[in-house]
Amino acid sequence: GLRSPSAFLVMKLNKHKPWIETSYHGVITENMDTVLLDPPLVALDKDAPVPYAGEICAFKIYGQDAPFEAVVLNRTSGEGVLRASSPVDCEIQKEYTFIIQAYDCGAGPSGADWKKSHKAVVHIQVDDVNEFSPVFREPMYKASVTEGKIYDSILQVEAWDQDCSPQYSQICNYEIVTAGTPFAIDRNGNIRNTERLSYDRQQSYKIMVTAFDCGQKRAKEDVAVHIDVKPVCKPGWQGWNKRVDYEPGTGSKQLFPKMHLEMCGGPLSGVKAMVELQTNHIGKGCDRETYSEKSLQKLCGAASGSTDLLPAPSPSTNWTASLLTDSGRDSDLIYRFDGRQAANVPDHVVPQNLTDQFTIATWMKHGPSPGLRAEKETLICNSDKTEMNRHHYSLYVHNCRLVFLLRRDFTQVDTFRPAEFHWKLEQICDKEWHYYVINVEFPAVTLFVDGVTYEPYLVTDDWPIHASKIDTQLTVGACWQGGEVATPRFTQYFHGSLSGLTIRPGRIETQKVISCLQACKEGLDINSLESLAKDIKFHFNPAQSVLVVEGEDLDSINTAMTKVSYINSRQFPTAGLRQLHITTTVQCFGEDSCLAIPDIKAVVMVLPPSEPRITITGSNRLVRPASDLRSPLGVAPFKEIRITSTVIKGDSFTHRPGVMEVMHNLDYCDVLLIGEELNPEKESLEIHHSALLGKHLDATNSTSGISIYGVDSMAHYEQALRQVRYRNWRPASLSERRFRVTCSELNGRYTSNEFNLEVSVLHHSAPVEHVNHMAAQPQFMRPVHHPLMIHTLNSHMSATVVIVVCIAALVVIVVIGVYRIHATHQDGSREDEDGVKVPDVDWDNSALTITVNPMEVTMKAWPQSVFIMSITKYVHVNGILQYLTDKSMC
Repeated sequence: GLRSPSAFLVMKLNKHKPWIETSYHGVITENMDTVLLDPPLVALDKDAPVPYAGEICAFKIYGQDAPFEAVVLNRTSGEGVLRASSPVDCEIQKEYTFIIQAYDCGAGPSGADWKKSHKAVVHIQVDDVNEFSPVFREPMYKASVTEGKIYDSILQVEAWDQDCSPQYSQICNYEIVTAGTPFAIDRNGNIRNTERLSYDRQQSYKIMVTAFDCGQKRAKEDVAVHIDVKPVCKPGWQGWNKRVDYEPGTGSKQLFPKMHLEMCGGPLSGVKAMVELQTNHIGKGCDRETYSEKSLQKLCGAASGSTDLLPAPSPSTNWTASLLTDSGRDSDLIYRFDGRQAANVPDHVVPQNLTDQFTIATWMKHGPSPGLRAEKETLICNSDKTEMNRHHYSLYVHNCRLVFLLRRDFTQVDTFRPAEFHWKLEQICDKEWHYYVINVEFPAVTLFVDGVTYEPYLVTDDWPIHASKIDTQLTVGACWQGGEVATPRFTQYFHGSLSGLTIRPGRIETQKVISCLQACKEGLDINSLESLAKDIKFHFNPAQSVLVVEGEDLDSINTAMTKVSYINSRQFPTAGLRQLHITTTVQCFGEDSCLAIPDIKAVVMVLPPSEPRITITGSNRLVRPASDLRSPLGVAPFKEIRITSTVIKGDSFTHRPGVMEVMHNLDYCDVLLIGEELNPEKESLEIHHSALLGKHLDATNSTSGISIYGVDSMAHYEQALRQVRYRNWRPASLSERRFRVTCSELNGRYTSNEFNLEVSVLHHSAPVEHVNHMAAQPQFMRPVHHPLMIHTLNSHMSATVVIVVCIAALVVIVVIGVYRIHATHQDGSREDEDGVKVPDVDWDNSALTITVNPMEVTMKAWPQSVFIMSITKYVHVNGILQYLTDKSMC
């Protein structure tokens, strides 16, 4: 059991184990290999300074995949170093823990009998390098805000960093790159607004944001932040346009096709919306037909016989020449009275016997009268012309009351009877146009205002007027005071505007005619009534300028409002703006009204219509024998007249302007004489009543010409003009008569060209007609028929005279035969039942035929014999004398 001496010697030489610290803490910077240890890596051995036994030969590491190695720097001192054996990445692993042991060199050079130290724990921390830039978690950020609010945080942006350390991986700051925005951002990425935003000013914002890590490394890419500004949810109508353009002739057009009512989620039990079309500035309160009062009455089927007391000034209606007219309203004739103008109506115009039934009608626009007790303002007045100051009948305004005075004569009634009829209405002083009709069925008097009936609130009685021989004076715009004053004068002047003032004796106007005369041609409409919900109620005012829509369901109301439309049935409407005003009331459950809905104000722009060009064409010169003018029917100068109308419109494909023919009505055509006026003792220009039957036309004539009027088609006017006949039963001194035709649409708003026609009269004792070859043949030339003319010689003439005449005729025939040889190219004939026209007329040049009785008849028998020759009249055509066939006897 004794050990060998050598083993004992080894044990004696290497008696102690190496010693190291029990734990180490180290730091290594990523992507580097040197580890800084605390304490330093040093191994001690008590066997020192014995060679080998007191020296440190190695450090060994134990741990899973620890990427480190320990290297002995000095065997004697035991110093070592720890370093990375492969790249260390903090982002992969921030810390490492492993075991290390120190080994001595053993007992000798062979390293036998080495000893190892105890195990020490090494904890390595990997230091980060700021190699990554911040990156935003989203490619783009979106948020929305409500206008008018200040937010603590609208939204939060967030960036991150791949670096492993808190110093480099944390985001320490955010910054808004876009300058001049009403936003700010804090270090946590919260974005807020610095001022109240307005939807009307700006609906959306785009701002760019960047981020910085705690090492002040900036993000490589900034991020976009979109912030939408939403309007405050205000109850009201949305989705409507402030202006709607209306093209004339397009019918009914929807005003609000995408409109809907926003209620912001509030409960409701009913909605009532009122749409108002404001047209007070258009014409007489709205777009109406601007024909003359006579034409309108004819169009509406009113009874004839009315007297226009305010006609357009003309030579025959000159009493309105001194009155002020309100022009520029598409030929709508309006008279303006400023308290200084009035007119006396001539006696021959005034209806002499009003009877117990008559009608007074007028358009009136009138405002409040100045002063506390205003004077009477007279529209029409029939008063004594001289000596006395009695008012027989009058219509006047006094303190915003309309009063009609009617004093009967003792010859008509001799008892105390109604004399003054008073109406108190808002319309009288509202400064708007209204149509007033007073129907008198004495003793009852009824007032219509815009087609609505009003009974008088006050009727006062009076005694009849005593009969006298004093003439009366009818005035417009004031009352005539011819007696009881030093100087006769007007008094009780009217302040306001009047139009279409008429009086019709013997008849009262029907409700239908009154409605037609004052009807607006524009208004509100509803498309597709059948598609409206059953709970929707709606109603219009009579003028269709106000529409009220009611319903309980919001969707039904929205659908109904999208169908509200504007319509203008005039072919040539008045262009310009029409105001639209919508007021809305919302009822909530158990409450009268709960939400205030703002009113809507919009406009309808009626675009200008294409203006028509009315053109009258036809033959400009006609030639008639005097005998035609003397005939019972005379001549029809305008047999070939034609009326057309064109407008210039752009093509829907090429958009190039082009001329297009259109059809529309006319309201009058005047045929005037150029030169001297008609002399009724020897000539007339007239149209038979039968030519106007079945048409909306009437006619008046004077020494100046004839006027055909009424709203009717151009075709009917053509037919009527072709029936106008001129007759002259003493045309001996007449060489020609010249006429001028003009036509109008809309009371002169559109007028035609002036079409001139000359009728030349042929005077001759022989059957000769001269043809003018300088005039061009008209386009609408018709064949002309020449009636045969038979001339007989008295069979009881002396034989000598007969022989001389026949011989002369034979000589002429022979001469003409020679000429005929050279004129065989002349051929053709033109015939018409109305006679010869001037241009290039070709006459019948058929061969002459001479038939003679047997020549064996002796000269003594000649007086009893007859030469029958085919001879008629001769004319000059192209310089050659030609005969036309007729039967004459020699």
